[in-house]
Amino acid sequence: MGDLFGLQGRVSIVTGGNGGIGKGIADGLAMRGSSVVIAARNEEKTAEAVADIRSRFNVDAFGVPLDLLDAGSIGSMMKMVLDRYGRIDVLVNNAGVSVRKAPEDYTSDDWDLVMNTNLKGAFMCCQAVYPAMKKQSKGKIINIGSVASLYGVGRTVAYGCSKMGLLSLTYSLALAWAKDNVLVNCILPGWIETPLSITARQAFKGLSEFVEERTPMGRWGRPEDFMGAAVYLASDASDFVTGEYLRVDGGFAQHGNTVSFK
Repeated sequence: MGDLFGLQGRVSIVTGGNGGIGKGIADGLAMRGSSVVIAARNEEKTAEAVADIRSRFNVDAFGVPLDLLDAGSIGSMMKMVLDRYGRIDVLVNNAGVSVRKAPEDYTSDDWDLVMNTNLKGAFMCCQAVYPAMKKQSKGKIINIGSVASLYGVGRTVAYGCSKMGLLSLTYSLALAWAKDNVLVNCILPGWIETPLSITARQAFKGLSEFVEERTPMGRWGRPEDFMGAAVYLASDASDFVTGEYLRVDGGFAQHGNTVSFK
């Protein structure tokens, strides 16, 4: 038996892979030998991420522009990857946005932006990658959801609904595509130190203390905490795993189910 966690010869697409959780995942996949495609809007950040991956992990890395609100952009991105590599082994749907407002203050445009980016955009990427994975008789899709899929968040209602929808999408595609050996799973991050969480901490006084107190591991997560989970779901080690979610949250979501005997 070879290296269950090795990704040599594989091609992985990470949407929003030029920063935050996406960059942590891209680093983990590259560390195990996968070629990595960073698909994102900010071309300058993408170029920096690609250069960093190439220099640190000695694998091929490639940046492509991607606008999840534009079906044509998604199709062009997939074509560029297939033209370069001839295959796609892993898709990580990581890119997303959030709008923080009280529910009564949401506009129709706010709602559409979040849902169309986080849920519809991810679905269209799955559709676009499916033919190549089916042809290969193997593929791994990893959706990046949120522990907000498991409970309500009062001031990010659209975000929570989009991530709940992404979890349902994971279940449905896993059922539909298992016959083609296209396996679909989901990672649910907790509170992670990223540019988005910095703005959240600025907006909500006491958030840092709340997260640290509620998280059994006593800290915020970091992008590198996602390397292992992503490598597992991308590699042969998870070849009989589909329609599953994996929390990477330091125990945050489980906290309400524990009892302290101190």
